[in-house]
Amino acid sequence: MNIIITGASRGLGKAIAELFAANGYNLYLSSHNAVRLYNTMESLTTRFPNVSIKAKPFDLSKKEQVLDFAGWIQEMRMPIDVLVNNAGLFEPGSVYNEPDGNMERMMAVNFFSAYHLTRALLPAMMETQRGHIFNMCSIASFQAYKNGGAYSISKFALAGFSKNLREEMKPHGIKVTTVFPGAAYTDSWAESNIERHRIMTADDVAKMIFASAQLSPQACVEDIVLRPQLGDL
Repeated sequence: MNIIITGASRGLGKAIAELFAANGYNLYLSSHNAVRLYNTMESLTTRFPNVSIKAKPFDLSKKEQVLDFAGWIQEMRMPIDVLVNNAGLFEPGSVYNEPDGNMERMMAVNFFSAYHLTRALLPAMMETQRGHIFNMCSIASFQAYKNGGAYSISKFALAGFSKNLREEMKPHGIKVTTVFPGAAYTDSWAESNIERHRIMTADDVAKMIFASAQLSPQACVEDIVLRPQLGDL
């Protein structure tokens, strides 16, 4: 079994990689930061020596590098069982005052990376009539919030793409799940004043994705919505 994960060097992507590797999946990982990515690959290889773990850094904010990543995957000529479009970027700001270029950067990473990568990999998945695509959206995909302008809009776009893709892939045997996590503790929260017990763990999200990937071919979890027990921040 093979899983492709973008944004895999830390946070949710790393947690997902750890859980799938522990259950015998071969990993194909990418992220922007080469040092963190290779450190993650080395750590996972040490912990899970019985699975194949490959990683290569790409800047998925650039279409040509998204396609290069897809080409790297295609060169291996292996069936794709799970694709997790997890690459993401958050820069705070409101529509009326966020820096020029904020929208373009976040649309490139949060939406277009998933769009272009999925389109590149789908022909092979459609040919084999198998695979499960997880698109990592956010509670921000359907709930606007203060200082989340371009980020929220880009996640709305990803959710729309995911919903449309779900309908298109039904006759091809390919499942599509849209994931809407609330606040989960990752490196980005390390310097905040939020107490760790107030928000979810990255492993909480990984467990839900793994469970959804284990169902029979006749069943598809369309949406996963997770929030901290005490609600959104």
